[in-house]
Amino acid sequence: MRILLVEDNRALAEGLATILRGTGHAVDVVQDGTSAEVLAAAESFDLVILDLNLPQMDGLSVLRAMRDRQNRAAVLILTARGSAEERIRGLDLGADDYMVKPFDVGELEARVRSLLRRQAGLRASTVSFGAVTLDLTSRSFLADGVALDIPARERALLEVLFTRAGKVVAKEAILQSLTSLDDDLSGNAIEQYVSRLRKRLAPHGLTVRTARGIGYYLDRLAEG
Repeated sequence: MRILLVEDNRALAEGLATILRGTGHAVDVVQDGTSAEVLAAAESFDLVILDLNLPQMDGLSVLRAMRDRQNRAAVLILTARGSAEERIRGLDLGADDYMVKPFDVGELEARVRSLLRRQAGLRASTVSFGAVTLDLTSRSFLADGVALDIPARERALLEVLFTRAGKVVAKEAILQSLTSLDDDLSGNAIEQYVSRLRKRLAPHGLTVRTARGIGYYLDRLAEG
């Protein structure tokens, strides 16, 4: 999924971005509130991880601007401001979760997974389609209980399709989900990933079909 990380501590931002990218997410990083507000208005994100003490424009103002625009991306406030009053104010303005620094990285990852499941409309920690199951906690795919060996970018694409199984996902939406502004991923690259996924899924009775001119969707292979 695509994440916007808003954190003015460069070392912390780089560390968190590395962790999140390592689990397959596309991450954009900005270090001031004005840039965050502009980027959140111009681009589509599944999750915004938002510090409150920011240069130029504080985090709560960024959050208010997002919600005023009906921007429904999940927002996780990550800040050193941990008083009950600050928490209440952030949640009342539309934040979905609130963590106080210093924090445990494992807990942050768990909260990110929970918020992204919620954004996708998923309550359980696993999603099954045919003989294949996606474990949303480990971000791994299993067939008959055996983990499938799928490269990171293809796995991220399959996760997008799995969490929307039965629905056509527009190619543009796939590109936005898989890439940050620093990535250079083309529609042709998506087609290559889809072709490889078809070969990986065929032994398990699944395929990725093309909705011509629109995008792709997950489907079962016809029997016989």
